[in-house]
Amino acid sequence: MPYLAELEKAGIPTVLIDHTEETEKVKHDLTLYGVPSLRFIEASRTLPGPEDVDNWFEPLIEALTDPLTEREKESGRWAPDHPRILFEGTLEEAEEFYRQTEIIPGILNAPWSKYTDGLPIVIPTEERVERMLAGTSHKPDELITIQRDMEMGGQGSGVGRIKLKKGQPVMFMPMYRTATVEQVAVNAVMAGCQPEDFPVVLAIAESGGGTADGRGGGGAFIVSGPIYKEIGMNVSYGMFNPGNPANKTIGRVGSLMLRNLGGYIESVTTISTGFGSPITNGGFIFAEYAEALPEGWKGLNEELGYRKDESIIMVTRPRGWGMGQEHPPGGYRALQKSGHGALARFLDVKGIPGPHNYVDYIIDGIWRTHEGGVTLVFVPQMAHDLKDFGFKSKEEIYEHMWKKSFEPVKTYRMRGGPDLTTNGWMGIEKTSGKHWRELEDDYMVPAGGDDPFENYCIIVCDCQETSSLRFGGGHGPSYSIDAWR
Repeated sequence: MPYLAELEKAGIPTVLIDHTEETEKVKHDLTLYGVPSLRFIEASRTLPGPEDVDNWFEPLIEALTDPLTEREKESGRWAPDHPRILFEGTLEEAEEFYRQTEIIPGILNAPWSKYTDGLPIVIPTEERVERMLAGTSHKPDELITIQRDMEMGGQGSGVGRIKLKKGQPVMFMPMYRTATVEQVAVNAVMAGCQPEDFPVVLAIAESGGGTADGRGGGGAFIVSGPIYKEIGMNVSYGMFNPGNPANKTIGRVGSLMLRNLGGYIESVTTISTGFGSPITNGGFIFAEYAEALPEGWKGLNEELGYRKDESIIMVTRPRGWGMGQEHPPGGYRALQKSGHGALARFLDVKGIPGPHNYVDYIIDGIWRTHEGGVTLVFVPQMAHDLKDFGFKSKEEIYEHMWKKSFEPVKTYRMRGGPDLTTNGWMGIEKTSGKHWRELEDDYMVPAGGDDPFENYCIIVCDCQETSSLRFGGGHGPSYSIDAWR
């Protein structure tokens, strides 16, 4: 949309082709970019291509060639009008006010929460917001901005890397809004956070709430550094279960930012025609237990260029939860203690005591139904066993996994994702430096992404049961929590 707006403003005739269910979002974005009357045509999601084109080709030519009307020549941008005081009354009346919903036709007339993520919230009174603001030295009216120069993007997405400058205002998606520290504090109160949690919340806000292009569920985050102890995050048994206030409330903040700061309304301000993610719905955040790392293995903060004693968050993408081989915890112990059980048979080490390369077992089959990188969450014993096996650093494991993902081009062409990430097979394949169409069918390319470090990640958390978590995605954008103290 930004590019179309530039063309139209430059006097170059432009027509957008969308789908019917995207029209309300298109209307919002046209006003957002100052071209409220830009012409658009609705295409079909289901008709065969030639038949569909026959339906809209002539209207398209007319839309490109007919002179603009006076109304279509008008421009104007939409800006939200958010009063600082949203409601005045009793707490009980405020609870009713915040529980308001509206009917959204695009999602079959289902009710949609106007101010919340759909769950009950803590009412953000003046006094509660003021207490939250005591958790940072930043001023209430300060805009949320990028705190350091950084570069992000890529990860096999087909999108070039984006450079962000320190001091650049953060845009909350999908409506490209800015926000102040106080507005973030309001959402932190609503989520049930405590003032000591607020620097973490502000770092999440610096990431845009993890809302990406506005189609996310509020983001997913990993905390690294000593702050996890300060605020009482659970890094051990049941860290994804109910019970730990910090994990539950901070994880929820991104969803509230998406709604209240980004202006997210399903099928109205965003085009998200899928089912969403049960993994991020309700919040997704956990912390690293770096104290248990084997010697020579870096914590997430150090991996991403921060100090060992610096607290950070990293945005992650927990797709494909639980991918790869499964096993009972006792199966792992049998493998490493005496070389018995299914894992030992798979690795062909039957009867040989460990350490053994557990990674080869759990990543088997990952790329049959998945493209791109992998995040592994290990308990300390697993990490130490892999160090004893011979992996002196996480980077060595990333390289090992990446190489395991290679497959022939003739197989890779059968995947759906590369139709986009290879630019319709018209781009350059990075491991060879050649055009995709020049490669022989048996040339080996990585289904696991272009870069071993960027596409893979290992986190150690405390648990006694020898089992692991696996999900799609690797290293993501990171933000300093300490910058927001």
